[in-house]
Amino acid sequence: MTYPNTELFIDGRWQAAADERTLAVLDPSDGSEIGRVAHASKIDLDQALKAAQDGFERWRDLSPAERSGYMRSAAQLLRERADRIGILITREQGKPIAEATAEVLAAATIVEWFAEEGMRVYGRVVPSRSTPNMRQMVLKHAVGPVAAFTPWNFPINQVVRKLAAALSAGCSILIKAPEETPASPASLIQAFADAGVPAGVIGLVYGDPAEISSYLIAHPVIRKVTFTGSTPVGKQLAALAGLHMKRVTMELGGHAPVIVAEDADIAYAAIVAGRTKFLNAGQVCISPTRFLVHESVVKEFSGALANVANSLVVGNGLAAETQMGPLANERRLVALKQFTADAIECGASLLAGGNQIGQSGNFYQPTVLTDVPGNARVLNEEPFGPIAAVRSFNRIEEAIAEANGLPFGLAGYAFTNSIRNADLLARTLDVGMLWINQPPTPSPEMPFGGVKDSGYGSEGGPEAVEAYLNTKAVSTTAR
Repeated sequence: MTYPNTELFIDGRWQAAADERTLAVLDPSDGSEIGRVAHASKIDLDQALKAAQDGFERWRDLSPAERSGYMRSAAQLLRERADRIGILITREQGKPIAEATAEVLAAATIVEWFAEEGMRVYGRVVPSRSTPNMRQMVLKHAVGPVAAFTPWNFPINQVVRKLAAALSAGCSILIKAPEETPASPASLIQAFADAGVPAGVIGLVYGDPAEISSYLIAHPVIRKVTFTGSTPVGKQLAALAGLHMKRVTMELGGHAPVIVAEDADIAYAAIVAGRTKFLNAGQVCISPTRFLVHESVVKEFSGALANVANSLVVGNGLAAETQMGPLANERRLVALKQFTADAIECGASLLAGGNQIGQSGNFYQPTVLTDVPGNARVLNEEPFGPIAAVRSFNRIEEAIAEANGLPFGLAGYAFTNSIRNADLLARTLDVGMLWINQPPTPSPEMPFGGVKDSGYGSEGGPEAVEAYLNTKAVSTTAR
């Protein structure tokens, strides 16, 4: 399958950048250039903003049932095209083809759920305190055109959560997708265009992230900002949005703790946590990273986790036997080498992996570090790669305190057969999402988001739609 060059999608049309600038797209498995992506200028952004305003005025006036119909048609097209889009994801991002195809199918499910949730955007009638001929109503209205900024690790999933929620609420949306993985988001948008979504309702641009974000967020057309990415960048964009009184949803970095109690099923915990850790080569915002294991079982767990790491087949994501693909870019490869070297220098032991694989492509071994001291970078900074850092604890309260000690609070995991422990963890872990005795199971109907420096707002559940709505109080007295 030929990898396509990617253009901008503005006012229902694919078009080159006004100044014809493009950027290279690289295959992470060998570093070769596989295509080009258009680089938007301010001329292109102005066109896209005008289209978004016009599209919003058309889209908000459709009934929820009409909007739902377009979205369900788009979901069906995504299912039909899942295999082809999955190949694009693997070519540009590196993840195994099975994971890539599953990402597209999950996106279809997300679109379907939000298509129906848009039918349940209700206001309410409030009885008057003073007179029976007064009618008090609470109405919900779409907030307006949305600017969305998405990362490369899940090039379909991270777009579709924002896109589907915005459309279901009646908003138009202008998406700035990642330049490293442009073709798969373009295929997602093409499905909505082919489903008949009116021109201007969805826009897609690529280019300089700082230039585009500063221009879009400050522009008066944009009324809502949604971002997924690193905490430092998220804080900058949230501050800029605050200057212009724009509503924001921020899904930022994490550093997910995994607490393994002495009463856990150790073999099960190692398999579940290990497979989750090395999913998408660890390039997942909710990836487990800090493994806090009771001292009585830490040796058993670490050995079992190392076995999981050593058993994985690492290679080109298009190969059927591949279980973990390359890192998405060379930056991650350099960072992981630094994390590993720092941990060992601080006194950690290398139990599995720890090295680059070959000299071509961004391949890194699934890595397990044990006895990691608290001052090691890997325990304090999100590694965003296939490194598991293990350290022990004596009392579960100590593990909870350590888990809560960082400013991050996106996701957490725990393994225990104690109802007391499970209740304590649910009440006291400072995270937006917690999975106990299971792998992560994010679903459209459940909230998805973090607390503290991991952001605010939700990209799942009814809360996600609410983020794209304004509330209006209307009171009328009959005369």
